[in-house]
Amino acid sequence: MNRTQVIAVKSRLIITILAVLALTVGAQAQQEASRLDRTVLPAPPPAFRGTIGVSLKESKSEWPEMIRAPKGAPNVLLIIGDDIGYAHMSAFGGPANTPTFDRLAKNGLRFTNFHTTAVCSASRACLLTGRNSHSVGMGSTPEGALPYPGYHAHIQRNTATVLEILRLNGYGTAWIGKTHLTPMDEITAAGPFDRWPSGMGAEYFYGFFGPGVSQWYPPLWQNTTPIHAPKTPAEGYHLEADMADQTIAFIQRQKSLHPGKPWITFYAPNGHKPPVGVPKEFIEKYRGKFDDGYDKLRERILARQKELGIVPANTKLAPRPAVIPAWDTLSGTDKNVGSRWMEVFTGAVEHTDYQIGRIAEAIEQSGEFDNTLIIYIAGDNGPTPEGGLHGINNKLTYANGITESLEDVAKHIDEFGGPHSHGCNPAAWSYATSTPFTYGKLVTSGGGNSTAMAISWPAGIKAPQGGGIRRQFTHLIDVVPTILECAGLPEPKRVNGVEQKPMEGVSIVYAFDNPNAKERHTTQYFELTGSRAIYHDGWWAGTRHGMDGVSPPSNNPASFDKDNWELYDMRSDFGQANDLAAKNPQKVREMQALFDNEARKFNVYPMVNNIFELLAVDRPSLVSGNKAVYGAGTVRLVEEAAIDIKNKSFSITADIDNPDGNAEGMLATMGGETGGFAFMVKDGKPTFDYSYVGLEHYVIISSGPLPKGKCSVRFDFAYDGGGVGKGGTGTLSVNGKKVGEGRLEKTVPTMFSTDDTFDVGEDWGTPVSPTYKLPFKFTGTLNNVAVEVPEP
Repeated sequence: MNRTQVIAVKSRLIITILAVLALTVGAQAQQEASRLDRTVLPAPPPAFRGTIGVSLKESKSEWPEMIRAPKGAPNVLLIIGDDIGYAHMSAFGGPANTPTFDRLAKNGLRFTNFHTTAVCSASRACLLTGRNSHSVGMGSTPEGALPYPGYHAHIQRNTATVLEILRLNGYGTAWIGKTHLTPMDEITAAGPFDRWPSGMGAEYFYGFFGPGVSQWYPPLWQNTTPIHAPKTPAEGYHLEADMADQTIAFIQRQKSLHPGKPWITFYAPNGHKPPVGVPKEFIEKYRGKFDDGYDKLRERILARQKELGIVPANTKLAPRPAVIPAWDTLSGTDKNVGSRWMEVFTGAVEHTDYQIGRIAEAIEQSGEFDNTLIIYIAGDNGPTPEGGLHGINNKLTYANGITESLEDVAKHIDEFGGPHSHGCNPAAWSYATSTPFTYGKLVTSGGGNSTAMAISWPAGIKAPQGGGIRRQFTHLIDVVPTILECAGLPEPKRVNGVEQKPMEGVSIVYAFDNPNAKERHTTQYFELTGSRAIYHDGWWAGTRHGMDGVSPPSNNPASFDKDNWELYDMRSDFGQANDLAAKNPQKVREMQALFDNEARKFNVYPMVNNIFELLAVDRPSLVSGNKAVYGAGTVRLVEEAAIDIKNKSFSITADIDNPDGNAEGMLATMGGETGGFAFMVKDGKPTFDYSYVGLEHYVIISSGPLPKGKCSVRFDFAYDGGGVGKGGTGTLSVNGKKVGEGRLEKTVPTMFSTDDTFDVGEDWGTPVSPTYKLPFKFTGTLNNVAVEVPEP
């Protein structure tokens, strides 16, 4: 045997030994699994059970334990949409064609009494922690955080998310899409990252922060790095297609590199939420389908729901909110605008479902569909009222309390849902998709707190032909306990060294094989900005706290004890059509007392009376004092984390160098097409362009070109005062010399954008003005930009 043959034989021997060792490690891992205490995560390392001798020959080996998920634990695809109500999916009688949702429902179960909170962040906190929103400090949204236990928007370490629990139990974890659970002052490329997806259990994150973003120009992050979208809208880019691509790639990586390791993906799309954005071919599928109006649509949906068995046969439609007019009384323009927006909204719902279908197909191709638990929750709250009575082109008008005229909206009807559209449908059309309920997001009612849910898990749910229907009361906080039971995992008592607050939800596995199982989630409170409700043993009582269902939560001076409460017996009146409060005041008092008990238990108090109380709060900030200096490369800084220039005088000074005399580009920008400012050098001249929610532009241009060499370019704004959103005088100067002046007749009072950010040296979002092309990077040298406001 020559030397080459000897080496080959030895190599094969080594490979054989390694294979045997691998099998041994696997066997040891299965043995270790039985002695792990999974209520403590990460599991404490067990003592070494081999023996140590002087030599390897005298020693007995044992590899350190590699924690693995329980044998047979399913993959988990956890999906939650955004602002989709109870009755939009076709499997719940709705107008949107949703074949993926329908297929999962037919292969599994539909839960027809499933509930959410009335706003997105609170709902997502419930969904991911298995605890009530106020109980984890997310009683509202990060933008509306308050310095109280139920509202600080800091999800603490004692309420670990399902992703972190499963990661520490041997799962691969990913979070794709929306996150709206991070304090505003922590959304920076410099961290801290504790309350980012990566700090809450996601090994891979691809998505965005905030309530709603452009589907065409999204403010993307990959893990903790800001990135640009890989393509432009002209090249075919759409965020939800990108998200589906990322999810499929994650699943394929897991299958390829860790074939025996289960995974969980939290998939959170929002293309159907304002600003609604959807490829035109999906909009055109619905052209003309809503021309007979929202009243007829509600009737059709209810009839279909009864036919499908979604609601009891005796269910009646809840009355329309008093502020919503009958369809037949609307003008032709109003009808055209509303029905077109509904075509866009419904097309967006179908498009979301289509992309989820691509993910489901990829799971099938991996051979793991049967043992994948898919929980598809249509929305995180009821459908939104942000479109008001007529629909809007720009969701920031709603956020700022500014009215868009019907005529202004109608001018852009052909742009609805496209790359430069930032609006949504009228509230009446939203509420039609709450059928049989009424109202929607922000209102703690059947419409505001109900959505559609389907669960598929062929290996674990023996559903009847055509799928099963479950009518037990269920809530978002029940999802995590359900996932843990399906995975064969206990609720952890200690995670990463921190004692855990007990979960407050109830696993719904008890109802998987028994449609008549006794309801286990018997009491549930709901609350948002003083609107509140309580469910108990089939009864529902609540108050809207003065909200009319169309206007933003206003400056309501009424005290909480003067609120008008409603009462419904959902056992005989599922749609909440017959208010029993006047007939049964004693029951109302019982329910009010029960709400008070739950509110005290779960940190609901103190409640906010109106939105103005939220706006008046000083929140944690990255800015100390009245001046902030930002270096070149400061990008993707959310508006709330940057120094606030609204409703006051301010100055912006750029320290730059124009070495060849031809420098051009962005110095600093905030916001984008929905409103904001661009401080730039355009056509060789310092320029300040201010957009008043896209309705009006005020442009101040230097009288002369930017000088060659080092320059200090400054914009000063002298606010008129006298309230919020007022005007003022703007002045441009270069090296201390005034070069331009003009008026800003109106200013944005509350918020420029929910997705475009503060950027220095280039524009990372949508352009404030169509006069420049992205990213409009400054071609000279930009040392820093200083923003200064008056002392408080």
